[in-house]
Amino acid sequence: MVVQESQDTKLTHSDSVSPSQQNRSNTSLSQFSGNSQHFTSNENIYYEPEEYTETDFLLPNQLYGRSRLTRSPQPKDANVSGAPEESICSMVVQILVPFLLAGLGTVSAGILLDIAQSWEVFQEITEILILVPAVLGMKGNLEMTLASRLSTAVNAGKMDSPREKWMLIAGNLALKQLQATVLGLLASLMASLLGWMAEGQMPFNHIMLLCSTSVSTAFVASLLQGIVMVGVIIGSKRIGINPDNVATPIAASFGDLITLALLACFSQWFYSFIELYPYVLYLVNLSFLCLIPAWVAASSKHPASEILLHTGWEPIIIAMLISSIGGVILDKTVLDPNLAGIIVYAPVINGVGGNLVSIQSSRISTHLHLKYSPGQLPEGRQSCSNPWHTFFGSGANHRSAKILLLLVIPGQLIFLHVIHLIKGGHTLPSPLFTIAFLFASLIQVLILLCMADCLVHCLWRRGKDPDSYSIPYLTALGDLLGTALLSIAFLMLWCIGDPGSV
Repeated sequence: MVVQESQDTKLTHSDSVSPSQQNRSNTSLSQFSGNSQHFTSNENIYYEPEEYTETDFLLPNQLYGRSRLTRSPQPKDANVSGAPEESICSMVVQILVPFLLAGLGTVSAGILLDIAQSWEVFQEITEILILVPAVLGMKGNLEMTLASRLSTAVNAGKMDSPREKWMLIAGNLALKQLQATVLGLLASLMASLLGWMAEGQMPFNHIMLLCSTSVSTAFVASLLQGIVMVGVIIGSKRIGINPDNVATPIAASFGDLITLALLACFSQWFYSFIELYPYVLYLVNLSFLCLIPAWVAASSKHPASEILLHTGWEPIIIAMLISSIGGVILDKTVLDPNLAGIIVYAPVINGVGGNLVSIQSSRISTHLHLKYSPGQLPEGRQSCSNPWHTFFGSGANHRSAKILLLLVIPGQLIFLHVIHLIKGGHTLPSPLFTIAFLFASLIQVLILLCMADCLVHCLWRRGKDPDSYSIPYLTALGDLLGTALLSIAFLMLWCIGDPGSV
């Protein structure tokens, strides 16, 4: 359930929260810090937190106003913000438009990748293709995670104070730049290792080019998309749109195209220096590494980003490793001339699956943040024994899961038609290929939605913030599932001699 705020009347904290919910919130607060809490008759809370956990930045508004940054309590008439009740029609409209924009972004990314694979650098250093899913996966690791965190904070009323809002945004953006730098470096080293294992050799200058390309792409793309995401979330709140429905797919719509364009351009540019001016690659890597202390200092200024600075690495690093496995599958498939057409469709199936599951994950996370304290789950959600519970129920998240699943087939048909119209691929969408592609995409999204429902609730039960943990895992698994299922589809169609896939 969410708190509905009418146009005429705003609910205050005292008359919008039931006594049981207040007791549950107070219990939750006490478990995060050993300090005593003092309550006065006018409901002002005097509290100075000394220890922070992964969910501290989503605590009630009065406590949040006494963070160690502002040192000033919230006014006693602070409002409780909540996500508005949504009708099915408004939910569909809010999801459909950014979903289509995001899909067109993935189509453009696929066409761009198909063009770039014929460039000299992609022909000489094929390990760049291993980088593609990992670098694109940073959209889920960083941009979508940022969008989900800020969307939850907006819906929970944690960005009402201008000072807190901008301190929260600045801390998260600094943290994201730090994570982008480290992930870009790790992704390039992982691609180099996998390339060496596959071919038995890996020239050192190729390793340096992969590092420079990956770090530069991740850093610049993260900076551009982070700024866009902040604007989208703040704008959505002002015009009355639920950020959970639009923020993550809009992040995806810009993310794939921007990231692939930067990856292709940086790789070709650095390749021109590799023989005559190799020291340029060393200077590029050194420059980004020297910025790490600055990002650490900036992200430590806010308790929300500070706690993620220590605890937020596990999901994004594991997600990067999972995406790299998908990159190996893509690299080996593209090397087969009979299956080379997959490179156009891989960003589409992976992007659509990641976009849809990120919406559902963000919505479930917001619901849990608003209604339950960490460790507490809705009745009947203590286990994941029944995956069909994801789609059958009376709650808004059950409706959204069915809507997202129903969007797969019409959305993918539109994207396939767009690819065919602009002749972006090596394959024609024959009826048999279209059926195989739609079936692979439907299976991918079905699995991801069930996993999202289970994973978000499991993370919440363990006291971890789903906004920071779930989307990296889910988008990485979406990349792996999408690439694997699409490769199987192409292989099966090639074996039976389907003219639309070879």
